[in-house]
Amino acid sequence: MKTVKQLLNGKGHKVVTIDPEASVFDAMQLMAANNIGALLVMRDDKPIGILTERDFSRKSYLLNKPVKDTLVKEIMSRQIVYVGLDNTNEDCMALITEMRVRHLPVIEEGKLIGLLSIGDLVKDTISEHQFVIKQLERYIYDTPEIGL
Repeated sequence: MKTVKQLLNGKGHKVVTIDPEASVFDAMQLMAANNIGALLVMRDDKPIGILTERDFSRKSYLLNKPVKDTLVKEIMSRQIVYVGLDNTNEDCMALITEMRVRHLPVIEEGKLIGLLSIGDLVKDTISEHQFVIKQLERYIYDTPEIGL
């Protein structure tokens, strides 16, 4: 299994963030422009929450006010489940399953250095399984026959 460090080296470290005082409308535009499903909510370079498409679809409706008048801090999820560089894909999958989240910020020495989604983790898992299958096929079909 790859580590978070290896996953980020392949994916990149870019994280799109937003201020808690920004409007939900601006947040949705930012997500659409970057083709992403979550924004990390930052105050003074510290993550204080995460805003996901799910937060928008479930929580903004209940406020019954226009998205241009709704602030990110009103609907963001405040509980942040995060991982470090030494965690493995398996660790991340277990956290995502247990905590029922879809995004994991990567924090190292108190600094945000990346964000992994469930899609990133599944893609890596599939890639690893395909590699194992190819190795097994090579072993089965390339092994010389032993005379009986």
